[in-house]
Amino acid sequence: MGRRKFLKAALPALEAMRSAAAPGMKITRIETVYWNNVLALRQEAIYADALRVAEQQLAETEARIKVGRIAEVEIAAARAEVAARHESLIAAAAAREKARLNLLRLLNLPGTNLWDRAIDLLDPPAEPAGPLDDVGSHVRLGMLLRADLNQARLAAERGELEVVKTRNGLLPKLDLFITLGRTGYADSFGDSAQNVMDEDHSDWSFGATIEYPLGNRDARARKRRATLEVEQTRAALANLAQLAKVDIRSAYIDVLSSKEEIAATAATRRYREDALRAETEKFRVGKSTALLVAQAQRDHLFSQLAEVSSVVGHLQALIGLYRLEGSLLERRGIRMPDAVGPAKRAAAAPR
Repeated sequence: MGRRKFLKAALPALEAMRSAAAPGMKITRIETVYWNNVLALRQEAIYADALRVAEQQLAETEARIKVGRIAEVEIAAARAEVAARHESLIAAAAAREKARLNLLRLLNLPGTNLWDRAIDLLDPPAEPAGPLDDVGSHVRLGMLLRADLNQARLAAERGELEVVKTRNGLLPKLDLFITLGRTGYADSFGDSAQNVMDEDHSDWSFGATIEYPLGNRDARARKRRATLEVEQTRAALANLAQLAKVDIRSAYIDVLSSKEEIAATAATRRYREDALRAETEKFRVGKSTALLVAQAQRDHLFSQLAEVSSVVGHLQALIGLYRLEGSLLERRGIRMPDAVGPAKRAAAAPR
């Protein structure tokens, strides 16, 4: 099959995919931006806490220098850490404000002063409870619920009906007819009208006509064209289904990897907390330096940021998986008309 012909046959399926995916894409964007807001807010809080810890360490360093417990050169590392944390907090506050504006733009709430509205983020970033279904279940759900596949299947069925219609054009055309009538004969019009009502003057005829164009090339060409279009549409539909399976399986891999990252980053954060605590105690007894404490603080800060980012990343990966398998709207309680019957939809309803 030529590339141009294949793309032409796939065009209805691609158009169906674009129109059918619009509601799911809208919900996906809103939820993704929502979690970006949650992440930005948590990051700002983490940077603010890191600044507080750095300021405490600076105050303790200054106090130890004043009583002669440590050298005055130790103050430079503590001050640099405070300055770096203050710089990071400014950037985090700006990122949080930009995320708020993006969410307001997507929500497009009615009324005045849209950009000055505050947003209360009620859902905290937390890993969903319960096990994840196997990838085969998600693929089967996608083959049943994806609106683009269902609309493409309807387009293929319409093409098959067109084949049946054009095939009928190849058959001979047979018409049956019957005629009934009465006639009246007389020397005058009045007498002939009276004779019409006489049953002896009734007549009838019947017969059949058959039409079969020699060669019938036009009908044969229409049938061949319709058959070819159906074959191309079926190939495009099979390719679309294969692409959907790849998308769902790839999204499932993202969900699994992000889920494992949550446990890994949580463990790293706990170890960094212990390391920071140990380094701080060593500094207090004179067996560490302000520079090493500052490094431990940065490591702990980055581990906190990585942990909250992994949780939000996992939630966004789940959103992507649900969108690609076609269940996102159902999981959010939004029902859209499509080609799936009530019985099949009830059987495939996501848990």
